Amino acid sequence: MESIQRLFGSVVLGISFVVASGAASAQDPVVVNAKTIHVKLENDRVRVLEATLPPGAREQVHSHPAHVIYVLAGGRIRNYAADGKLTEAVLKAGDVIYRDPLTHSAENIGDTPLHLILVELKKQD
Repeated sequence: MESIQRLFGSVVLGISFVVASGAASAQDPVVVNAKTIHVKLENDRVRVLEATLPPGAREQVHSHPAHVIYVLAGGRIRNYAADGKLTEAVLKAGDVIYRDPLTHSAENIGDTPLHLILVELKKQD
């Protein structure tokens, strides 16, 4: 009986890990928006992402830690925040924007591709 309980405990622990890992990765912009967002560099301090969003494209919901955005090619963007708040902005090439951690999706509502570099900041001990 004890070996069955240990086996059951191991199975539950394994399933919990898979479910928790899936939930975390489901929010990762690189995972849920693999066609438009790519990792350029990652180390223990930052993760640098390159994002290209074609006109009319809308991302899947994802999360970012605190991050900086550098706009390579701008345009019009609509942001859908996790709390339901909707905002629109015009991004210009050369703009630099700091953002606190957030969960959102974005949509290119302009007629040109948006091209961004995002530098996600990792917590330091």
